[in-house]
Amino acid sequence: MLRPIYYDTETTGVKPQSDRVIEIAAYDPLNDKSFVSLVNPQMPIPKEATFIHNISDDMVQEAPLFKDIIPSFLDFLGDNFVLIAHNNDAFDIHFLRNEWKIAGLELPKWPFIDSLKWARKYRPDLPRHSLQFLRESFGIEANNAHRALDDVIILHKVFSSLVDDLPFTTIYELLNEPAKVTHMPFGKHQGKLLSDVPKDYVLWLDKSGALEKVENQALKQALDKLGFFQEVK
Repeated sequence: MLRPIYYDTETTGVKPQSDRVIEIAAYDPLNDKSFVSLVNPQMPIPKEATFIHNISDDMVQEAPLFKDIIPSFLDFLGDNFVLIAHNNDAFDIHFLRNEWKIAGLELPKWPFIDSLKWARKYRPDLPRHSLQFLRESFGIEANNAHRALDDVIILHKVFSSLVDDLPFTTIYELLNEPAKVTHMPFGKHQGKLLSDVPKDYVLWLDKSGALEKVENQALKQALDKLGFFQEVK
């Protein structure tokens, strides 16, 4: 069974290829221990970023570089865990990957759970899914929003409310199961049942390389199951 570890990053901006991590925090609820460290990004922190998380250049001037934090972060993680962050797939994981790359390393192939993706998928009744809106919806006390450790503690409480006692291995599998495609998602036959899409159009898409895109892999698998790529004998 996977052991949940919640984590969060604060950064100089929103572009992982040019911005840097300035704080990282994690919380292991099973062992009730936490990890938090400011990080020297080796670049100025824009005023608009400081306005959000209240981390200034002076605060990180004497902080360690990210590459020097990696060993202690790995020790904290241990093994047999899953990392959980809110908006992980579009934000935090990309910053982690880039920081590992700058350190001359490759980010390990850890399992990750995006709690924002889970909330959007399984709580469509809620009008918004930001961490703070979910906190308010579940009646969880306010925190020092946008500082990494505070956000991680709130995320633990919010996600626990979202998933109840569902095992984290099951949560991970549910979020990573292939999407079931039944209708054509784009093009001139958009909205049609896949079985009603002309075969020559599907073969043209395949030949053009459109079905090789990562976002279209589930579509290609569904078309293949329907026999679109079987040769006529």
